[in-house]
Amino acid sequence: MADSRETLTIPRAFVTGFPVRHSRSPLIHGHWLKSFGIAGSYTAQEVSPENFPAFIADLKTGTSGFRGGNVTIPHKEMAYQLADEPDELATELGAANTLWLEEGKLKATNTDGIGFTSNLDAFHPSWDKTNRAVILGAGGACRAIIQAVRNRGIGEIHVVNRTVERARELADRFGPMVQAHSMDALAEVMQGAGLFINTTSLGMDGTAVPDIDFTVMSKDAAVTDIVYVPLKTPILAMAQQQGFPIIDGLGMLLHQAVPGFEKWFGKRPVVDDTLRALVIADMEKHA
Repeated sequence: MADSRETLTIPRAFVTGFPVRHSRSPLIHGHWLKSFGIAGSYTAQEVSPENFPAFIADLKTGTSGFRGGNVTIPHKEMAYQLADEPDELATELGAANTLWLEEGKLKATNTDGIGFTSNLDAFHPSWDKTNRAVILGAGGACRAIIQAVRNRGIGEIHVVNRTVERARELADRFGPMVQAHSMDALAEVMQGAGLFINTTSLGMDGTAVPDIDFTVMSKDAAVTDIVYVPLKTPILAMAQQQGFPIIDGLGMLLHQAVPGFEKWFGKRPVVDDTLRALVIADMEKHA
């Protein structure tokens, strides 16, 4: 009986993916739980795609004992489909990364875009004063970035990708302010841009990184990358060498975790230098 009562009273949340062992979300949420003195838990739950519907069914009925959790690759699309009430962000993206139970319903949102913009707000607050942004890459991670930049009022968003058809799919999804280009057009669309976003893994696996001339951008432009291992990616290093402020991708990971923690544990945490140092130390330990 004691175990049963404890399960009911102690708030529990999760991160699920396949695989999920690499996730630093338990470290982040564990730090916040300790900071607030909350007797809760946040654990990694590795669930295969074939078992994911059953996992969500147990979540909905309360069998699992979780209040909700985070969802990562490859379950984001299925999480959206299985949720009772996805919000507008998740619906437009067709993917959810944050789930919570409320009034007997499984609700869903996607906080990747919030994480991205909050990171820029923290390190380069004037980033949204520009009217032109250039996004390199058109993979799955790009969707939330486009949505967030568009929703902050950036009038021109140029998506540049090796395969222009994938970029066109994103332009069709997110509206007329999003334009698709092949790599050949990169230098042209960077003219006067105030924000450059890399969403590719260029340089991460030892592949060559094309030379990019950032000096054609506006003089107060910023360059960011959603990759955070390493903190200073080859593209960020190139931009910094050319004199531009750079924003690494770690803050996106940290800030996207904030809304979920508030939903599950009732307190709104802050992303600070202590948390950032904690995650960086873990990255260095496992490098």
